[in-house]
Amino acid sequence: MLASILASGLAVGAIYALIGITYNTMFATSRVMSFTAGQLGMLGGVFGSMFMLRFGLPLLPALVLTLAACALLGVVTEYVAVRPVLKSLDQHLYVLSTLALALMIQHTAAILWSTEPQPFPRLVGLGEGVWDEKYWLPILACAATIIGLEFLYRRTLVGRAFLAVAEDNFAARALGLPERNLRIASYAMAGAIGALAGFAGGQLLLAFFANGALLNFYGFVPVALGGLGNNRGAVIGGILLGLFQQAANFMVGGIFSSVAVFALFIIVLLAAPQGMFGAPAARRV
Repeated sequence: MLASILASGLAVGAIYALIGITYNTMFATSRVMSFTAGQLGMLGGVFGSMFMLRFGLPLLPALVLTLAACALLGVVTEYVAVRPVLKSLDQHLYVLSTLALALMIQHTAAILWSTEPQPFPRLVGLGEGVWDEKYWLPILACAATIIGLEFLYRRTLVGRAFLAVAEDNFAARALGLPERNLRIASYAMAGAIGALAGFAGGQLLLAFFANGALLNFYGFVPVALGGLGNNRGAVIGGILLGLFQQAANFMVGGIFSSVAVFALFIIVLLAAPQGMFGAPAARRV
């Protein structure tokens, strides 16, 4: 039982962490919490199953097409649901615009794909039991993503430009940085990260249109627990959430595991509203 809890908890937690990183990547350059993050994860599973099972494509072409399709959807999100409301961030109109787009994506997937969970193929064909690929592929994808982002942000000029816009977009624009283009690029990158979460976790989650709403919530919890904008905190928060959720599933099961997750979420936020690894907000007095 302990091995099963660890294997499934780490795998599910890695998926949640990747969705949390998707939230953070979109938020960094726009200050918008886009509720399409979970839908991008859902489409990663749907597109992966469609390209590999229906169209018969090999693994690498299917992965590239899945990442490209969701990256394009990330750009569409910036154009359609984010850019029109950037001047009214204080009114939180992005909640309505991004949520509306998320619902459109979900219902379109239900109509064009299926309303029933569809199978997702084995990708590598390695491992069995608790060492099955469905458990270690999400962890590998999460580790590769966080390492790649750290390299991008710390070692490249483009990554430093992303950090500059995230720190102060007005100052970055005054220095001549292409703030709009960087924002579009960050949404494309977020789309690819969300797709990778759904693709790597497809064997656990299956290709199901309703996964979008599930991932929206469980992907937001690591962001809140780890601190908004903190990718390392999102990874730690996602892993802890996955382990806690799977342990609750084994011990109490059913709806009570969701209640346990909500209770943990509320307790942590009451104790640390800025998240476990977020910096407290400064206030001038």
